[in-house]
Amino acid sequence: MVKVAIIIHSNWGHIRKLGEAILKGLKEEGVEASLVRVPETLPTEVLEKMYSGNFDDIPVIKVEDLPSYDGFLFGLPTRYGTAPAQIKTFFDATGGLWASKALVGKYAGVFTSTATQHGGQETTVLTFLPHFAHHGIIFVPLGYTHGNLFDNSEVVGGGPWGAGTIANGDGSRQPSEKELAIATHQGSSFAKTLL
Repeated sequence: MVKVAIIIHSNWGHIRKLGEAILKGLKEEGVEASLVRVPETLPTEVLEKMYSGNFDDIPVIKVEDLPSYDGFLFGLPTRYGTAPAQIKTFFDATGGLWASKALVGKYAGVFTSTATQHGGQETTVLTFLPHFAHHGIIFVPLGYTHGNLFDNSEVVGGGPWGAGTIANGDGSRQPSEKELAIATHQGSSFAKTLL
């Protein structure tokens, strides 16, 4: 059976919600999938000042677990147009896997969350692709395969790179039904690529 990890970092829960929608799409296609998170790097005092949510109920993935998966979908909250330090720190620890070519031929996709419409969803994905290239991981974009990506009647996150949401600077905007539908579709589409 094909096995996929949805690997996230989430502060306010937006990436978690998209990840859960992606999980639904993967499971609908019969893929064994799990939602996991990278280790937190910030101290509790800082997280409390950021009003960060508690995600202790999501298992923490270890670098050495990666080879047991066929594919990965990375949930990246945007930090100035790039992935957050927690995700980068996790990937920085994959040198041993790189040296042994343990991830060559695996598949990966990305989904994002930004504070604003123009907050860097595309640049976050673009600046993350070198991680895949160095490991020989095959990037699977979403493409314009879901009708909600063409909707200009309201703010809708995401694009051909992957699902996305707009959180607002204070996290007050939650993923919309249209954004969650795109995320579920990304899970389904990713599964079909692997099957």
